[in-house]
Amino acid sequence: MKARVMLIGGAGYIGSICGHVLTQAGATVVTYDNLSSGHRAAAQGSLIEGDIRDRAALTTALKTHRIDAVMHFAALSLVGESVKHPLRYFDVNVAGTVSLLQAMSDAGVRRLVFSSTCAIYGPPQRLPMDEAHPHAPISPYGRSKDMVEKILAACREREGFSITALRYFNAAGATPDGLLGESHSPESHLIPLALDAALGRRPPLSLFGTDYETRDGTCVRDYVHVLDLASAHLLAAQRLLAGDRGDVYNLGTGNGTTVREIIDAIEAVTGLPVPHSEAPRRPGDPPALYASSEKIRADLGWEPTWTDIASIIETAASWSKNPRY
Repeated sequence: MKARVMLIGGAGYIGSICGHVLTQAGATVVTYDNLSSGHRAAAQGSLIEGDIRDRAALTTALKTHRIDAVMHFAALSLVGESVKHPLRYFDVNVAGTVSLLQAMSDAGVRRLVFSSTCAIYGPPQRLPMDEAHPHAPISPYGRSKDMVEKILAACREREGFSITALRYFNAAGATPDGLLGESHSPESHLIPLALDAALGRRPPLSLFGTDYETRDGTCVRDYVHVLDLASAHLLAAQRLLAGDRGDVYNLGTGNGTTVREIIDAIEAVTGLPVPHSEAPRRPGDPPALYASSEKIRADLGWEPTWTDIASIIETAASWSKNPRY
């Protein structure tokens, strides 16, 4: 892909791995990140340190590097924190995106792939969840992403933008070569938390709810390998560069895995026990969430290649044992 792509928030987990995949596909990558949660060592291509709310700096960067398309990963994403500090989330996630869109308009860049989330749907009214599922987000984080999607739809319709929003389910895994992986502070994702518990780096894992009406009583979630997410971003960008106006797509495997199954898989992969204890349900945790990704399969030809949870965990475990950053 001969294009110049700017990754906003590209020094984070998903953004850096998307940058890696884009570079392998022939794109020139520029990373723009304030490094508040991203990692300098993860950034792909040239790195510009800056905040998404700085419209002037964004405009200059877009013009200087003659950017053809933008991928937007920059966001605050901790659900619990968003409940405590909703204004912070609306400032970064919503106002920051408006700043980016204004800068793109100023620079004459009209193609955008946006990192969205299944949190915009809220509790499932049907499973698997497709793109037509009603939106009823229950956290300020989910509401902020839903607000942004509405803004993006208006920009696609009225402002001449070509925009695709990709709604992630549960991103997981690392690059098999061990170069890029998941490193959050604080960590909130199940697989790295369970791996760290197995490696003795943190207290025993808490199983929040063991009495759900699922096959083993624990929550079911749809885990999609981060390299499969990256391939979807590449396909979406290629379609926009070819003249498509964009759309919205779920990104998931369509297969649900329970918390206990994750623990069993980690123990099988690592040969280590995962210390854990049972805890009460967390408010707002639905018993099951998994995607229908038929739309992106049909429209863009995307297919997840990492469909076995053990293979996903193998890459995450290899990273956890020896993280580069």
